[in-house]
Amino acid sequence: DDRMYREAVLEIFGEVSFRAEMHKYDRVTDLGILLQIIEDNNLEPAAHLIEDVKNAFFVRMRSFLDNVGSFDEVPGAKAVLRRISASDNHRLAIATGGWRTSAEMKLKSVGFELQDVPVLTSDDHVERTGIMEIALAELGKVFESVTYFGDALWDQRACHELDWNFRAVGPML
Repeated sequence: DDRMYREAVLEIFGEVSFRAEMHKYDRVTDLGILLQIIEDNNLEPAAHLIEDVKNAFFVRMRSFLDNVGSFDEVPGAKAVLRRISASDNHRLAIATGGWRTSAEMKLKSVGFELQDVPVLTSDDHVERTGIMEIALAELGKVFESVTYFGDALWDQRACHELDWNFRAVGPML
């Protein structure tokens, strides 16, 4: 995912510099990182170029899926999501820093059922916390508590900012 993202940026903008690791960006979402790459390299943030990067990234992801078959599921993730979805006491939304198209490609490739589950992405907000708040609002009610399952330090930081519970899944990035 990271390699394909960087390749798409290089294809559209040419030789640019990247920060050493994704967590070095202030807004760790696909759009947020791209805007910071543009800023770091003193490039023009033209909307058509952003769309071109997205499309180049999606082409790479589609090629990966056509050749490899799917992304790897975090072990047990589908089962947990099925249990949450079936619960009368819990609600489920997906909030991801990826763009909607790539998020849906990845989720569908591992067999996640997306009907009736709000999926909020970098297409909805540039900030991770903004995406998470929109996802919560999509559920349409006030909750006693909110728990976010994530696999990266930026997920954990966002939960701290929002005063949400955080549960790590898989190896933390």
